[in-house]
Amino acid sequence: MLNKSIQILFLFLCSTTLVEAQTVLQTKSANIQFFSSTSVEDIEAVNNQGISKLDPKTGQVQFQLLIKGFSFENELMQKHFNEEYLESNKFPKSEYKGLITNIKSINFAKDGAYPTSTEGNITIHGISQKVKANGTITVAKKKASLKAVFKIKLKDFGITGDEIGKSISNELEIKVNCKYD
Repeated sequence: MLNKSIQILFLFLCSTTLVEAQTVLQTKSANIQFFSSTSVEDIEAVNNQGISKLDPKTGQVQFQLLIKGFSFENELMQKHFNEEYLESNKFPKSEYKGLITNIKSINFAKDGAYPTSTEGNITIHGISQKVKANGTITVAKKKASLKAVFKIKLKDFGITGDEIGKSISNELEIKVNCKYD
């Protein structure tokens, strides 16, 4: 009898853990773009291989990507980006860990577009900095997506090079677009 009770308790705990695990929204195809604009040229790159998790209960949100996953129109720009500026062999990943500060105002059970604010730490080039961003969580047909825009200064992350301030802006705009499964 005791053995059967232990088995039932074990199954209950496993099923509860499974239900809890399913509440975290995830994607392995987050779209992350960055944009630099100067009077000399605009530079844009896209990475569609970002990983993101969002906990609707706590508001914890996370993005992670490989730097080499960024694609440029110009192969030479991509090479310089990876070798000279981001040093992607030395610093292969970038990540953001933060909190959506107004998570309680988002109804994940009701279709709509909800403005968000997030605060957290972004790590680029091996350096972490506090950042804030605004965005939108859209709920449609029981699926959620998140869009946010971050602005960063390259010098804050130890990114240097001859073209920064000339053909590469000192400040980058990073756009995040996640469609959670």
